[in-house]
Amino acid sequence: MKVLAINGSARKDGNTAMLVGHVLKELEAEGIRTEMVQLAGKTLHGCRACYQCFEKTDRRCAVKDDAANDLIEKMLAADGLILASPTYFADVTAEMKALIDRAGLVAKANEDMFKRKVGAAVVSVRRGGEIHAFDSINHFFLISQMIVPGSIYWNMGFGLEKGDVAGDAEGLRTMAALGRNMAWLLKKINA
Repeated sequence: MKVLAINGSARKDGNTAMLVGHVLKELEAEGIRTEMVQLAGKTLHGCRACYQCFEKTDRRCAVKDDAANDLIEKMLAADGLILASPTYFADVTAEMKALIDRAGLVAKANEDMFKRKVGAAVVSVRRGGEIHAFDSINHFFLISQMIVPGSIYWNMGFGLEKGDVAGDAEGLRTMAALGRNMAWLLKKINA
């Protein structure tokens, strides 16, 4: 089994990546392979609404000049997905939103190709707006017919400067519980 984490932060190895790392640590302890892809420095355009994905039904986006198709391919190969984002003006980053829109439309055009994969949202936040960002990611999972595990609190951690989330004890406990719950669910589904 494998879980793919996609970090939508513009800051490579920042607070969002640190939170995801705590989830991945628990998954790895349960024998699940993991990979984290960071969108920092990658080009990712929004959906152009060309609907070629509905005509071709080849599990790919017709726009090929950015990272979207490589990410969609990795998402398809994984049993579980973690989509993570810092909170930008009460929502996910533009890059994460572009991925959600593009991957989501390609999935719908191809018989809900992410159906029954396990999906978990992780959000980092300075002070507020995190619930909307959390909901944006979970809406993608739910409309894709994915299965979403819970944790002991909403999957978020608080911090502004790089490393600040390390001081959010409740956030780190939440990530650890999320990793354990995700591992349990993946093992049940793949038994």
